[in-house]
Amino acid sequence: MSELQDRFKTASDESVKLAKAPDNATKLKMYALFKQGSQGDVQGARPGFTDLIGRAKYDEWAKLKGLGQEDAAQQYIDLVESLKQQLGFNG
Repeated sequence: MSELQDRFKTASDESVKLAKAPDNATKLKMYALFKQGSQGDVQGARPGFTDLIGRAKYDEWAKLKGLGQEDAAQQYIDLVESLKQQLGFNG
């Protein structure tokens, strides 16, 4: 596993140990960056209109289409580090 992958995994583990939960927009951004960093461009069909949460997640991930996995992973790491400073960390 590369250093970036190790830091990405650590950031993922630390994201659930924030002292306060981030707002919904930030959660969506975290989700999209995580998916882009771990799987690449959005996959599958867009959820139907009755699945509001799934649709929001899909749309946020789709906005990152074309962003490289390494860049997305680094942005995710940076975001989690920023949130640790803003919201506190219970690690």
